Amino acid sequence: MDSTRQDLRLTSIVVAATFIIVSLIVTAVGNNSVSFSGYSAVLYCAVLCIGMQWAAWIPASMAKTERFYDLTGGLTYLTVVGFSLWAGSQSEAPSLRELIVSLLVVIWALRLSSFLYFRIHRTGKDGRFDQLKTSPIRFLVPWTIQGLWVFLTMIVVIVINSQADSAPALGIWDAVGLSMWLLGFGIEVVADNQKTVFNTEPNNQGKWIDSGLWSYSRHPNYLGEILLWTGIACFGISCFTGLERFAWISPIFIYLLLTKLSGIPILDKRALEKWGDDVEYQKYRDKTPALFPRLTKKS
Repeated sequence: MDSTRQDLRLTSIVVAATFIIVSLIVTAVGNNSVSFSGYSAVLYCAVLCIGMQWAAWIPASMAKTERFYDLTGGLTYLTVVGFSLWAGSQSEAPSLRELIVSLLVVIWALRLSSFLYFRIHRTGKDGRFDQLKTSPIRFLVPWTIQGLWVFLTMIVVIVINSQADSAPALGIWDAVGLSMWLLGFGIEVVADNQKTVFNTEPNNQGKWIDSGLWSYSRHPNYLGEILLWTGIACFGISCFTGLERFAWISPIFIYLLLTKLSGIPILDKRALEKWGDDVEYQKYRDKTPALFPRLTKKS
């Protein structure tokens, strides 16, 4: 009974915090959005982000499986891209900027969600969910957080796509954004591929990867993720006005989440539990930055 109360308390806090954050963002950035029945398209996108996760949580909690968690996240990105483009088209035809940022998200979502989906089906599970999926109430937490993740990462694209006003022509900041996205996407793809190849080698079982991009950063895939979403945020520089600029919370949220909360801290803790007493790992950890590579390698 105490465990159930704790689960209810934790889940209630997460859900309430998610609703508060989403409400504040929708209120701030939705004023210039096209509206339906008196509600902005931004709000409808938020409902899609959370609602699709909760709908998937029902069968997932019954089966106690996380196998379709990442696939659901990818499908949500695609759905929100499609809806926001359609919503904006009710005011005027999608601009070239809208089409570009939407395509970038589609490419990223298809690549990452399929990569994560096949990875979890190879390994059979994701260790992050071992304790969460044993309780349906507690299992709602990661699904709710994924809905918040999708909404906050997508908010720049949502605002761009759903604006009721005409968009300015493409400019230098859009070129900067595209270049940064290409760099980040390339880093993420290469890093994921290098780690996959490394882990498939029988001789590497139980070892950490310290070659390729992983010799410059302990988490190069996260570096790529941060760079590509920062690049997408640059597309909003020339077309955001007033409170719409709050949409730039997207790359800030991603950076803080990956470096302070769920990403690097969790993986580093697991790595220390596995290899903390290994002298070679200590050397690797000491000379290799967690995220941003040094200009010169530490000897």
